[in-house]
Amino acid sequence: MHRFFDESAPKDSINLCVNSDLLTKTRALKINLSATLEQALESQLVEAEMEKWTAANKVAIRAYNDFIEANGCFGDEFREF
Repeated sequence: MHRFFDESAPKDSINLCVNSDLLTKTRALKINLSATLEQALESQLVEAEMEKWTAANKVAIRAYNDFIEANGCFGDEFREF
């Protein structure tokens, strides 16, 4: 899977403000806060990159969809379903 960041980059220490009850409950469950934050940040990054790609390719996607609507999908004549 392609990653949108350098996994081998060094870790940075940061200070965060987190809801105290949320923090207490996650610590009680021994949830790895750093790993959870990294997963959440990566998810947000992937979503932002997908939106950026979609916007950059909007014209081509629209042209392709228009072509398919007008001419059908390649290989439709061979489809058995």
